Amino acid sequence: MKKLIINLLLLIFVVSLNSCATILGGKVTEYQRIKPLAGEPSRKIRGVALVADILLFWPGAIVDFATGAIYQPGKGTEAKKADTNKPKIL
Repeated sequence: MKKLIINLLLLIFVVSLNSCATILGGKVTEYQRIKPLAGEPSRKIRGVALVADILLFWPGAIVDFATGAIYQPGKGTEAKKADTNKPKIL
């Protein structure tokens, strides 16, 4: 019984060190990783993941910001480049 409790507490500790957006947000895109340059629009934050990080375990928010997982995936420079390389259909 004592070993079960120790394992359960260890599992809870390990899970609490992880962050919501990193675990549940899916693959982090290049758009999420790269900081916008001067003059480019800022990246939008996933509000639900931020609130969950703050309520459940606030250091998880630090992990999410460090990995870029907290930001919403969007059409960044890679999507713009892909659009310009496509042949135009008339």
